[in-house]
Amino acid sequence: MYRGLIVIAILLSSALQAQVKVTGKVVNNKNKALPGVSISIRNSYDGATTDSLGNFSFETTEKGEQVLEATSSGYRSVEQKITIANSAITLTISMKELVTELKAVVITAGSFEASDKKKATVLTPLDIVTTASANADITGALKTLPGTQQVGESEGLFVRGGTATESKIFIDGALVNNFFYSSTPGIATRGRFNPFLFKGTIFSAGGYSALYGQALSSALILESKDLPEQSSADFGASVVGLGGGIQKLAKNKRSSWGFSYNYTDLHLAFAVIKQKQDFFQLPVFHQLDANFRIKTKNGGFVKYYGYFATNKVGFRNRDIDSAVLKNAFDLSNTNMYHNLSWKERLKNGWGITLSASMGTNKDDIANNVQDAANKPTLITSPVFYAFKNFSLANRALYAQGRVVVEKKLKGLSAVRFGADHFYSEEKITYTLYNGNRYGESIKDNLSALFGETDVYLTNDIAAKIGARLEHSALMNRWNIAPRASLAYKFADNSQASFAYGIFYQNPERRYLPTSNANLDFSKAAHYILQYQKNGKGTIFRTELFYKDYAALYKTAPDVNRREVATNTNGSGYAKGFELFWRDRKTIRDVDYWISYSFLDTKRDFLNFPKAIEPNFAAAHTANFVVKKFVLPWKTQFNANYSFATGRPYYRIAYNNTLGKYEVTDAGRTINFNSLSFSVNYLPTIGKKNAKTFAVWVLGINNVLGQNQVFSYNYSSDGRRKEAVTPPSKRFVFIGCFLSFGIDRTQDAINNNL
Repeated sequence: MYRGLIVIAILLSSALQAQVKVTGKVVNNKNKALPGVSISIRNSYDGATTDSLGNFSFETTEKGEQVLEATSSGYRSVEQKITIANSAITLTISMKELVTELKAVVITAGSFEASDKKKATVLTPLDIVTTASANADITGALKTLPGTQQVGESEGLFVRGGTATESKIFIDGALVNNFFYSSTPGIATRGRFNPFLFKGTIFSAGGYSALYGQALSSALILESKDLPEQSSADFGASVVGLGGGIQKLAKNKRSSWGFSYNYTDLHLAFAVIKQKQDFFQLPVFHQLDANFRIKTKNGGFVKYYGYFATNKVGFRNRDIDSAVLKNAFDLSNTNMYHNLSWKERLKNGWGITLSASMGTNKDDIANNVQDAANKPTLITSPVFYAFKNFSLANRALYAQGRVVVEKKLKGLSAVRFGADHFYSEEKITYTLYNGNRYGESIKDNLSALFGETDVYLTNDIAAKIGARLEHSALMNRWNIAPRASLAYKFADNSQASFAYGIFYQNPERRYLPTSNANLDFSKAAHYILQYQKNGKGTIFRTELFYKDYAALYKTAPDVNRREVATNTNGSGYAKGFELFWRDRKTIRDVDYWISYSFLDTKRDFLNFPKAIEPNFAAAHTANFVVKKFVLPWKTQFNANYSFATGRPYYRIAYNNTLGKYEVTDAGRTINFNSLSFSVNYLPTIGKKNAKTFAVWVLGINNVLGQNQVFSYNYSSDGRRKEAVTPPSKRFVFIGCFLSFGIDRTQDAINNNL
């Protein structure tokens, strides 16, 4: 018996002596201790977990060459070979943090993103349609963000000292040349496209991706929706028209098709809300669109969207050169747009997107002088009256082909490269008062190659580096545009971003001369520094920016008194800072945001005699947007107050004696103030389980009727000037929108609480 006990004791002693102690510390790539890391020897039960200081300790009976494993959520697993003999082992293990979308820094310098899923979102698509002053217009909502200007007499986005033509809009990567309805004198037109078409919106006020070009100031990048959740239909009626549509989802939920039609007629609205203009053809619009979407076996998509619209408008204004004469303007427009794209996932992290788009635009414009009885009259002395009688026929065709190839690398890193080809053709026929005609046709083939890479070194450091190469057949010139962005995330989850880029753009087509004037690309260099802090229910961001303009086009009158580009010797700058604060937390059930922009800009372009502050720029711009959803009432109240300091205005006239332009009068408009208000009521129609839902909308722009002056028009001799003001002091919108099959009311509730 004793002999057996002695044997057991000897064996236990040997086993105890055979145990080896393994100790160490686990740190991250910044040499900071990592608690909670699981440490173990592969295929054994020996191991431990690091304490709050990153230390671990355990004993093992394993011998020889082994594999020590370290695992922790959010970090790349570590496998380290060790050799276990009789001596204790001490280790230091370094673990690299995995780059994940939830934790990674996001490059946001210069851009605002509106999406339901992305964490860098500032606005959601629903925000766009419920902003009181926007009237469900995408660009109307974007005007509440810093960087944009409150220009009310012309359509488009005026961003950081740039003209509206310096901002370009893309749908699924394709350029949209006529995003807005055709221009009318002194009246801003709205965008053609329904905001509910898009699942994502990126508004870049500068420093945008190398995948896009031909925009000196800004890019608005829209991504269309994928498959609908289920089949549905909708119908709407308002004081301005009727509309409806259907979306049909296939039974296998892999394809869908849809269409919609909208009829807009402003007879009723203008009968109640008197307009400054005397409309002899009240605005009437017909709009039809169609789409289909097919999900491929690999999770890709084939998408088509088509749009067709016609509209007519005609009105008279008092002629500024006379006490009794009038100017009558008439416009008839037909517009068509098609967009087809295929996005596919390939093997080994590769992907490809092919797209093609085509658009046509037809404008028939006439202007004539009329007497007090609204009868056309021709006055040839002085001759400038005669030139007010003209007609203009504009026919435009635009087409684009595009390919983008993407390769996913480790983590969120990726590389993209591809090519664009744009074809444009515009034919203009101008008929003078005496029947004489002249016409011109301008064609261009613009080709581009681009490449870009996203580099995520850690979750805290990321860079986007790219370049774009373009060639214009019209000007027979090349350009190369480098782009770079860098972002760093701080310990408190705030982040700083820097963006730099060179951007080029062709001169505007309306200023291109009949003969080649040896023009060059206009150029802008962007420098942007941003700080952003996302809290729980709050967003704060501020940006500093500087833009350096070069090769801006200068104009002079041709023999037909038309302003045409003569050279690209213009220049300019824009600099400033911006603030944005959004809070959905502090006040219960209240969502509000505040934006502010300071802009200092001058430019020498067009017929400016020197570098001056452009007449579309205000030094200070601010918006206060607030939304309150009252759940028991199923009602949302929205308000927006917009403010901008006065804009400069000038009379610039050509001095025939000196052969140059001069500023003969200058001033500054009154400050811009506008309070807009809207109410959305969302009742359920019919029984409790009914499939019909409604949204009632009441919207009032400029509730207080505050005076607004956008600019001034001058008489031919410069002795009189007339303020450019809105067509009416207020505009009231009332409508009811029904949805069949999908309860859209819950979307509004969920997104606004």
